[in-house]
Amino acid sequence: MRAVLMYDILSKRVGQLARLTAYLGGFGLFAVIAVTCVSVTGRALGGIGLGPLPGDIELVELGIGFAVFTALPYAQYARAHARVDLIRPALGALPNRLLDLAGDLLMFGFTAGLSWRLWLGTLDKATYGETSFILQIPMVWGYRAAMAAMVVAVITAGFCVIRSARALVLREARA
Repeated sequence: MRAVLMYDILSKRVGQLARLTAYLGGFGLFAVIAVTCVSVTGRALGGIGLGPLPGDIELVELGIGFAVFTALPYAQYARAHARVDLIRPALGALPNRLLDLAGDLLMFGFTAGLSWRLWLGTLDKATYGETSFILQIPMVWGYRAAMAAMVVAVITAGFCVIRSARALVLREARA
């Protein structure tokens, strides 16, 4: 009973963390949209003294990168990653639970590996102090934001392995 309650609490908290991360990415996308609209409008009205936003491309690059990384945890938690289910309907419950576990283990390995390489890139950008060309934004800021999202992705992927292993052992239907 206590283990079920702990699992339910863990599932709820990981889901909340993944959703919060996705919302932050959504706000980042709205900011990218606003920057793009302001810049395009400025270009269109260039004849009356307005112009594009300086560094708009740099801001869009940082914002889109952030949005992509923040989408990973929720996509994993909600089992929303793209996949091909050609044989899944023909298989029974046990092989499908094994496939879920294998996929979650692969995703955990992928997010852990990506996080490790991103961490090394973050250290590199911090060491050399690289900045964007126009706005002189330290590139390490984008790496740090992506790293924070990847920490959440690793936590979420780890939980998903637990969820799939639990479903396999307890012979539960897919959550």
